Amino acid sequence: MNSIRIFADSTCDLPASWLEEHQVGIVPLYVTFGEQVYRDGVDIKPAELYQRVQQQGQLPKTSAPSPADFIHAFTPVIESGQDIIYISLSSALSSTYANARIAADEFDEGRVTVLDSLNLSSSIGLLVMKGVRAASSGASVSEIITLLTEVRGRIETEFAIDSLEYLYKGGRCSGMQNLIGSLLKIRPVIEVTPQGTLVPAYKVRGKRDKAVEQLLRNTIANADRLDEEVIFVVHSFAEEEAKTMQAVLQEQTNARQVIITEAGCVISSHCGPQTIAIMYATRA
Repeated sequence: MNSIRIFADSTCDLPASWLEEHQVGIVPLYVTFGEQVYRDGVDIKPAELYQRVQQQGQLPKTSAPSPADFIHAFTPVIESGQDIIYISLSSALSSTYANARIAADEFDEGRVTVLDSLNLSSSIGLLVMKGVRAASSGASVSEIITLLTEVRGRIETEFAIDSLEYLYKGGRCSGMQNLIGSLLKIRPVIEVTPQGTLVPAYKVRGKRDKAVEQLLRNTIANADRLDEEVIFVVHSFAEEEAKTMQAVLQEQTNARQVIITEAGCVISSHCGPQTIAIMYATRA
């Protein structure tokens, strides 16, 4: 048993089989429809989320785990003798980081270390994978945090949203923007800044294929700078496009793995179906 256990939250969007194999602890965020509260990835999956949105005509609310949730998840691991590194959803997007810090203070100093990913989805997963491998090789907590902090600054996250509907329902764009976007078939592409915020990178107008092609072009243009360990293709109900992108990236980059992952309920509730993304790190 490693002396260090890696934790993340449900937004890390890594395959459940991989998380189980490497004993990664997951603390779920919450998805709330009216009075009904669900744990992301535990009590509700994206298919049910989209069905409920269609039936009710409104998006759920999402919320962070409480400090008590983190304490409950961390305590058995600490009592087993392991130390914990928790890699959180960007602090600019959620209070998961702040709540985990509160929980960490309830344990002896140094037993729980909380790292702000400054990112989301499988970009968090990329840090989780590197943390797991470093811990398995015998690296110390401080060595792992130094590694992950350095890698964190080299992660590229870019995703194309199929329509503005979910951004509109979530209050992130106006009704007029939604109408114009629908009429002109505008597909916004969002990127994550080094500060962990989301900003519009550009807009693709026309067929959906154009947005997919643009994401691929942007990644392939960075092919000689890629950290060759892994590229993630993340999707929400866009499996066929994800497979196409995977094949192209396997052929036109030197990445050892191009892994397809599915966005969970929290990410899906903000971006909507047919969202697709590419996430990777560049070399140091």
